[in-house]
Amino acid sequence: MAGAPTTEQLIETACAQTGLDGFGAGSFRLGLDRLVDGLNAEARLNEIGRAMAPMTVLRHLTNRLQVTDWHRRHPEMGDADVTPPIVMIGMGRTGSTILHDLFGQDPANRVPRTWEVDHPCPPPEADTYESDPRIAESQAGIDLAYEVRPELRSMHPMGARLGQECIVITGGEFASAIFNSQYQLPSYLRWVTREADMAPAYRWHRQFLQLLQWRNPGGRWVLKTGAHLWALPALTAEYPDAFIVQTHRDPLRIIASLSSLFAVVQATASDDVTMADVAAQWSDPVLDALDRSVTAREDGTVRADHVVDVHYGEFIADPFRTIRSIYDGLGAELTPDAEAGMRRFLEENRADKHGAHEYSFADTGLDPDNVRERARRYVEYFDVDAEPLR
Repeated sequence: MAGAPTTEQLIETACAQTGLDGFGAGSFRLGLDRLVDGLNAEARLNEIGRAMAPMTVLRHLTNRLQVTDWHRRHPEMGDADVTPPIVMIGMGRTGSTILHDLFGQDPANRVPRTWEVDHPCPPPEADTYESDPRIAESQAGIDLAYEVRPELRSMHPMGARLGQECIVITGGEFASAIFNSQYQLPSYLRWVTREADMAPAYRWHRQFLQLLQWRNPGGRWVLKTGAHLWALPALTAEYPDAFIVQTHRDPLRIIASLSSLFAVVQATASDDVTMADVAAQWSDPVLDALDRSVTAREDGTVRADHVVDVHYGEFIADPFRTIRSIYDGLGAELTPDAEAGMRRFLEENRADKHGAHEYSFADTGLDPDNVRERARRYVEYFDVDAEPLR
């Protein structure tokens, strides 16, 4: 990326834009340096990508500076507890997004909304939470993404008021797979899934939630990302009483669907990306994550009395039977009003609302028998049904 800004230049720009220079505790430079190196050397950026990539980094840097400053000026914010959350840890394309958004329709729950994760400072306030001008600002960015890539509408629902994934929050520690969904960064992906110390990322995650809830206290947090699977020891160390929901699906469908989605997303920033490229980079990390989820059950990292498993086919066939099973596991009540809100949301956001997401495993370039063999431990442990290949 000729003439690309260096890490130091990006940091200087973020400080100049905010008038701040305190990034707080943590090891964010470890990931930041790797991310910038990957954007420069591996991402094969086009003209749009060369403009986007620095903006992506700067957004996370400026948010980090501002969140840190709010904590510095209001230390009582950091004294507040984060209610033991519900954490959805299923890999992407397993129904976790719609499940997360359905839980967000219950007033007893609190999901991080996309707009407040995009623009956390100043901290959201209860009185203006539904009318904050940052909602429109965030929605405008989403509308632009759909305008550039209309096929995304059928692949992944986005909205300023919809739930956001934890990987956007941990992006502030620069230890997050969010960057790998946007850009081709194979070296960074290997680092963040196999080598990175994720404990600082989850400490940052807690600080971020403390800020969001400070002036807008709500119910129990409901959090979500498949990337938790690579960091279950760090997640459960930071939130030892978290209630875990793991969604499951045939690994071949997970890999094919993720590869299709990420190929479309990455095509905005690069003219040199195929579904096979994405599958080659992501298949090993995905299979490793699924395998780690078995280990986490066997060694007690994920406690048997704090987890519910959700199988994709059963959830799609009867969403509310699944939801009730989760509430039962929590020892919580699904009230008639909450269920009615969920049913309205489901009716207004049908999976086929913008057409079907079409993809084929054949386009991954992977050997299906090899993938099935590598996923055998996970599939057998969780009794995951095979789905027909497309």
